Amino acid sequence: MAVRETDLLCHELLLRLAGRLPDRHLWRYRDWLAGGAADVLARSLPATLVRERVALSDSDHRRLAEALLPLGADPSVVHAVLPGADPDRYTFRAESHVDDKGDPSVLVLGATLRGRQGVRETRSSWRHLPGTRPKRIILVTGSADPVELTSELQRILRALGDTEPCVEVLPPEVEPTAYHRAALAESTLVCLGADELVGHRG
Repeated sequence: MAVRETDLLCHELLLRLAGRLPDRHLWRYRDWLAGGAADVLARSLPATLVRERVALSDSDHRRLAEALLPLGADPSVVHAVLPGADPDRYTFRAESHVDDKGDPSVLVLGATLRGRQGVRETRSSWRHLPGTRPKRIILVTGSADPVELTSELQRILRALGDTEPCVEVLPPEVEPTAYHRAALAESTLVCLGADELVGHRG
């Protein structure tokens, strides 16, 4: 049980870093977490935050310490992470610059998660930053196993050609960040899971 609780703390920490830690790092840390390598994540993530100059608020710094110090993170590196407010760099749009209809990612994710137990909604949004290509963000709410589901969906998207998938699995007990709220506000429905379908029956 203790290991599972630690995994959930790490998952929440990585949710807090979405849009701040580069995608090339974030998806890999999530994959390591699902693969049972939380101790590797603990040793590597603080150094990456320092190197990438990712600043954390006081509350997020406490989350970092709470999640990673028990797993063997170097306290001196954890304390070297810069202080700062959450950046507001991105805008989101529900649709991409091309027609999403028939998009294989949407079709496969819909087939995988439609009616799935422990899932409420799966949504898609497009993240925009001047000078870069739009990036698809997949948002799943209500998962009973967010760590494993994140890894599963990342594997699917990588198999479909997205080398740095952005999968945000939001458990009901975790408050969405401003980044996630903005993405959800400008998103389209991919499919409903079993948790949501129950509420729509007679």
